[in-house]
Amino acid sequence: MGGIKQDQMPVIRDIADFDAQSGNLLERMVFNHRLPFVAGILLVTLLLGYMALTRLELKPSFEKMIPQGHPYIQNFLENRKALRGLGNSVRVVVENTQGDIFDPAYLDALKQVHDELFLSPGVDRAWMKSLWAPGVRWTEVTEQGFQGGPVMPDGYDGSPASIEQLKQNIARAGIVGSLVASDFKSTMLVVPLLDQAAAGGQGVDYHQFSRDLEDKFRLRFEYAGDRQAQASGEEGQGAIKVRVIGFAKLVGDLIDGLLRVMAFFGLAVVTTFFIILAYTRCLRSSLLVIVCSLLAVVWQLGIVAWLGYALDPYSILVPFLIFAIGVSHAAQKMNGIMQDIALGTHRLVAARYTFRRLFLAGVTALLADAVGFAVLMLIDIPVIQDLAITASIGVAVLILTTLLMMPVALSYVGVGKRAAERALRIDTNAAAHKGFGRVWDFLDRFTEKRWALTTVGLAVALGVAGFMVSHNLQIGDLDAGAPELRPESRYNRDNAYITSHYALSSDLFAVMVKTPAEGCLNYQTLIQADRLAWALQQHPSVQATASLANAVRQITAGTYEGNPKFLSLQRNQDVLNYAAQQASVNTPELFNTDCSVMPVIAFLKDHKAQTLDEVAAIAERFAAENSEPDRQFLLAAGSAGIEAATNIVVRDANRTMLFYVYLAVTLFCLVTFRSWRATLVALLPLVLTSVLCEALMVMMGIGVKVATLPVIALGVGIGVDYALYLLSVQLHYQRQGLPLAAAYKQAVFFTGRVVALVGITLAAGVLPWAWSPIKFQADMGILLTFMFLWNMIGALILIPALSYLLLRKVGKPAQSDEPAEAPLAEPAADAAQSVRVESEQRQPARERT
Repeated sequence: MGGIKQDQMPVIRDIADFDAQSGNLLERMVFNHRLPFVAGILLVTLLLGYMALTRLELKPSFEKMIPQGHPYIQNFLENRKALRGLGNSVRVVVENTQGDIFDPAYLDALKQVHDELFLSPGVDRAWMKSLWAPGVRWTEVTEQGFQGGPVMPDGYDGSPASIEQLKQNIARAGIVGSLVASDFKSTMLVVPLLDQAAAGGQGVDYHQFSRDLEDKFRLRFEYAGDRQAQASGEEGQGAIKVRVIGFAKLVGDLIDGLLRVMAFFGLAVVTTFFIILAYTRCLRSSLLVIVCSLLAVVWQLGIVAWLGYALDPYSILVPFLIFAIGVSHAAQKMNGIMQDIALGTHRLVAARYTFRRLFLAGVTALLADAVGFAVLMLIDIPVIQDLAITASIGVAVLILTTLLMMPVALSYVGVGKRAAERALRIDTNAAAHKGFGRVWDFLDRFTEKRWALTTVGLAVALGVAGFMVSHNLQIGDLDAGAPELRPESRYNRDNAYITSHYALSSDLFAVMVKTPAEGCLNYQTLIQADRLAWALQQHPSVQATASLANAVRQITAGTYEGNPKFLSLQRNQDVLNYAAQQASVNTPELFNTDCSVMPVIAFLKDHKAQTLDEVAAIAERFAAENSEPDRQFLLAAGSAGIEAATNIVVRDANRTMLFYVYLAVTLFCLVTFRSWRATLVALLPLVLTSVLCEALMVMMGIGVKVATLPVIALGVGIGVDYALYLLSVQLHYQRQGLPLAAAYKQAVFFTGRVVALVGITLAAGVLPWAWSPIKFQADMGILLTFMFLWNMIGALILIPALSYLLLRKVGKPAQSDEPAEAPLAEPAADAAQSVRVESEQRQPARERT
């Protein structure tokens, strides 16, 4: 073969000629004891696989979805017991499609639904509301004083007389628009849920609760005799339709969708296998890449189960990412070993050579990936923190399963002879400017002045345009309904029906008025609460407000024969006390037992980010101006209040997270490259990708929320891998004395195909998410695919262009006193190197330089 360069290692065909004690301590420990190492890996895999199968649960939690450190949430949790029905609840609407609610058959079905829900685990029975709930009452003022009773007559028997009595009670109770639809074709059951479903303290199993809703109600009433609709998920054709919204149902639908999405994981594995096989044309090494990457997934899931963590709709996406990252690094190892074996090197020696060249680069790249995950710990939302922990565990196990196990396994099985010869022919042809060589020659043009300046100019223009568009990026939900699901999903169709048929939505924003015991009956407190309700109601997105002040005003007027002059808050404490006593019977949710906490509730038209921000701003201004030591206005409870707090946390964390991601990646690049200029060359393409990703989110109508917040951090952490492999090799050759064009040509010759393979492999692993029934997963798939591919293009095109501006003078002979470092990517074959040198000598001097 041609002369071996300083950074290349000798070809050793006989293992007896290799010094087994060479290499660093880790290499000797692993490769000199291969069999115990492989046996240990397999044993741990069996153990962790068993733990993943037996202990791992898919168990979401309402508490983990909310930012528990935010003042809004702290106020809510401190007063949660006094605010029944303003936290986690489900709303069930039962519709009569062939008549109205006064049909005895319908009322019998409604009673069955009520009774089943009442006895369901996790239901806060005392605060459940429906026509059949005894706590839903009517009142009226007569000559004898107040009279009242449950809306459902005590002696209801389905007769015309009892039906007529029910009609009167509904009218007197004033529940049309809240519990009864405005067209009298459906009624609503409000079902608050407890923190724990049983005395033992177990949390509510939302997936099982959601399945029970389907099995006990939809299958029993709506899908009766309509199995085709049941199988397709469409609405049934029976007389009764059941519609359900709420956190528990949403999570149940998410889990059902995610279980179907697990088929995408199998699709990603198969797709990746064929991509690797098309690259290598070697069946055994391609299978080995897939197996080692799957080992990382098994280890990650087993460790997560061992530590007591449960998967949720967000962290279940982590195995996809771990598998894709594992494949990308395993492909690097396979490519290096294949090239050495093509030269005639023994497979064990080739494996050790590849370990020496790539282990440090692989660890550095995985650390960058881990940082992309770890910074998510800064977000004060437990579900995101769990995602960060589970993903960091997965990245850590990749060091054993991919960086170590892959070369060790290849040292046993090697690669096919034909595949190795094919790789050598490809490199030889590339050196002769054929095949891939034409691509490398094209990429080399970006180190020339005209191409470099044009490329950088276009990148700057793209960056400026993307930055201008990204200014419109919004925080939170941009659509009505549940944005986690697709608009055509059953849940969102149910939500649209409820919104259009009921005057009061399920989006509740509540401000808690906290006083000493019995303080909420104070005249001044009631006046201030009433003023707050009035201020909130001025916002166009507030449908209505409710508070104890409203109830006291109506009861006071009723006490005086309905005289409108008394439809006000009286200063007489006895009058206020009597009104509160009556309110405790009919509307007990408006204040707690000792009257120290009462909510002022605003019913919102939607939960869009802008609506929540504006309503929260009104409430905050009022609280700041009117709170006193004995009367505090605390934000916020209700589903909309909790979501407003989540939006605030996401907004604050978005830029902070990006700052720390880029800070950590900058430090890694400085340590790896030992050059601030090289660090800029590596980072600027990542910055451009982040800006364009935000612009893409604006154009796709995606807001920054819990589901999409991790995407940009992950894209930066994983995207820097390209620069670490490509730029490290380029700098190595520049420091050996080669000019920029030649050094970059060597870098793309060594790693160009693998960088493209990594980008395509990562994108192929997440692209199938775009067809997920889960909207936020589809959004993540599209965004991650864009970032992976754009980072790859940026590495291959922007790195040489930026290098022309910043790194032309790197690599002077004065640096020759530094110890020669091994390149961080696999060297080309000697034969290919010789052909390339001869070919370059025949080129004009301008092209060679």
